[in-house]
Amino acid sequence: MSAKNDAHGNSSPEKKALAKGSVVDKAIRSRRKRLSQIEDIKSFISRLLVMIVMIYIMFFVIFGLQPMANDDMKPRISAGDLMLYYRLETRINSDDVVVFQKEGKTYTGRIVAKGGDKVEVTDDSALKINDSTMIESDIFYATPKYDDYVEYPLTLANDEYFILCDYRNGAKDSRYFGAVKKSEIKGKVITIIRRSNL
Repeated sequence: MSAKNDAHGNSSPEKKALAKGSVVDKAIRSRRKRLSQIEDIKSFISRLLVMIVMIYIMFFVIFGLQPMANDDMKPRISAGDLMLYYRLETRINSDDVVVFQKEGKTYTGRIVAKGGDKVEVTDDSALKINDSTMIESDIFYATPKYDDYVEYPLTLANDEYFILCDYRNGAKDSRYFGAVKKSEIKGKVITIIRRSNL
């Protein structure tokens, strides 16, 4: 009877064992596949977290991005241009363009004087540093005095800067709110990404 069953293709103990083994192999392969997928997900999440940390360090610790909100720095920087600034700059010099905060708002301007300098904006719209009238070849506008905001001459403390915008007519800068402290400077602008009109 057993031989007859074998002849007609019925399961023998060996075939049952093979079938069972095949099911176990499939289960093992399926489990390995699931484990591999889990490992892939863990690896992806780990790399994503590393990338997020790197982006945070790059743009919130080392560098910063700031769009130019208006035309206070024209013609060199126009409204809509994106400024990349370096947060860790320790040497800030005259003529550097910086991003700074004053009264809770963010501004952009150019350093014209630093700690120890005596600054004066005269009634005839001239800028004087240490009693010398400045000839600014790259600035195309006069420097009008804002009445009653800052008392001149102004002598800067060691950690203070006098900052002016390139477009001098009506721009909010040190003529309006006085000296800017070093702690208020967010960073030095190192490059500009121009606005696209496309």
